[in-house]
Amino acid sequence: QVQLVESGGGEVQAGGSLRLSCAASGRTFSDLSMGWFRRVPGKERDLVAASDYSGTSTYHADSVKGRFTISRDKVKKNTVYLQMNSLTPEDTAMYYCAASRRNAYFYYTREGEYAYWGQGTQVTVSS
Repeated sequence: QVQLVESGGGEVQAGGSLRLSCAASGRTFSDLSMGWFRRVPGKERDLVAASDYSGTSTYHADSVKGRFTISRDKVKKNTVYLQMNSLTPEDTAMYYCAASRRNAYFYYTREGEYAYWGQGTQVTVSS
């Protein structure tokens, strides 16, 4: 059974940092693109960051560029992180980890390319 489990969410004051982790199991993920999405109630789920299979090539949305960093564990290939610095109240959302449905030597930016999803972890940034 394929599972993605996020952790590391919580409440933090503006300017603070959090690191989200996503541990995947149930199949090989080292050959898949992995990404982090977020959703605010009443809005669509948006891509925050994505990584190719190796972590060498990454994408970050303009809204988080320079503040957030996606990375993949070099040893545990099935684990991906999202380091979030300089958090603002606008970053408050449910954050989801996802893995692509196809092998990926590059990252995917379209939500439809992701087949496996975690349950999400809440991030709340207070002013």
